[in-house]
Amino acid sequence: MNKIVILLLALFCVSIQAQNDEATLKSIYKKSLTNGQSYVWLDYLSNEIGGRLSGSENAEKAVRYVKSELEKLDLDKVWLQEVMVPKWVRGEKEVGYFVSDGNKFDVNICALGGSTATSNEGLQAKIVEVKSFEELEALGEEKVKGKIVFFNGAMQADLINTFEAYGGCSKQRYAGAYEASKLGAVGVIVRSLNLRQDDLPHTGSMSYQDLPEDKRIPSAAISTNDANKLSEVITNGENPEFYFKQNCKQYEDVLSYNVIGEITGNEFPDEYMIVGGHLDSWDLGDGSHDDGAGVVQSMEVLRLLKESGIKPKRSIRVVLFMNEENGLRGGLKYAEVAKEKGENHIFALESDSGGFTPRGFSFDCSDGNLEQIEQWRSLFKPYLIHFFEKGYSGADIGPLKNDNIVLAGLRPDSQRYFDHHHASNDTFDAVNKRELELGAATMTSLVYLFDKYGVNQIKNNAQIKD
Repeated sequence: MNKIVILLLALFCVSIQAQNDEATLKSIYKKSLTNGQSYVWLDYLSNEIGGRLSGSENAEKAVRYVKSELEKLDLDKVWLQEVMVPKWVRGEKEVGYFVSDGNKFDVNICALGGSTATSNEGLQAKIVEVKSFEELEALGEEKVKGKIVFFNGAMQADLINTFEAYGGCSKQRYAGAYEASKLGAVGVIVRSLNLRQDDLPHTGSMSYQDLPEDKRIPSAAISTNDANKLSEVITNGENPEFYFKQNCKQYEDVLSYNVIGEITGNEFPDEYMIVGGHLDSWDLGDGSHDDGAGVVQSMEVLRLLKESGIKPKRSIRVVLFMNEENGLRGGLKYAEVAKEKGENHIFALESDSGGFTPRGFSFDCSDGNLEQIEQWRSLFKPYLIHFFEKGYSGADIGPLKNDNIVLAGLRPDSQRYFDHHHASNDTFDAVNKRELELGAATMTSLVYLFDKYGVNQIKNNAQIKD
């Protein structure tokens, strides 16, 4: 058989495979959009259980619920993986206001996760505004000691990638109290990480790092509207005093769980692919976008594979991680156990960017695997999903990273995500059913392709073309 015939046969086989893949993806999307389960699961998780902060009773209710729902899918295995998690409790609703020229202005605040409380009487002091750690350092101890530091660095509105805007100023929330305390500040107020102007304070994780307990100062978020109002007063040359009171408390770590379900592969059972989101959420809303959406979409991946009659070659797991928001303990524990057992993880996909319309994926992988992925772009084009780039995958799957694994993150449209992120309006009514289901189908399709072709398949394709 000459080389031309061999080439024609190879091209014919590739064409047949592409047609089969198109039909499979079409079936997956149809099942998700016409007979999906993700929205039903999210309804219960959000409205019957609610916010699921690590260590809380609601978090444990969520563990029991998703485990029972996975068991109904008739998977090969469903189990709980023990993990110790922090337990931080917000307590009574926070109170905040500032006083200027004898006038009192109430503001909307919330304690940042992990913060210490104020005294029972609250904390009142002069306030100093900065927009970066560099500005804080330039002020020095003389101008900061005994004051409340107001970090007013806003998310950069002209960045189309809102996660880039978030990353550009999130350190003021995470490390603001640590940096301010070193200069003698008595408290910290942080502008909410939100591109919208509203009255909702956005919480999130903060850290005292190595500060001793007697140096730890209370830290709270302030809504964007109130941050603007406070900044205007300071800019006008007034010298306001700020008051806030919060009652949060850190307890000893408690036992919780990652929830895991598996379809065992029929050809390569020792090659593992995982898909997941984090089961915990912050406590102000019900965590529908962050990350209830990722949880139910990941569960739906395994359900859609079974509903589609797809028998995976490789073992596919759904991993619902605990404690992404304030510790990453679940992701670290899963990777630790996988390493101890010598498990070969070849692919991991995370959904933790909200339940909005899917635009594509970002990949942390080799150039060869990215080439392979690019060949699949046309399969997603009918669904208006075109974003395939190297980049960040996800926090919980990050600890699995090595030279061989492909890490991927679902990338929905992000323009509205930070309107809800870590705030009281991260609720079920903010999630669109169709957008959620499109995301679940998109994730399932990528998992199907990686299971079918494996990793580094581009090398084999190059050999065929030669």
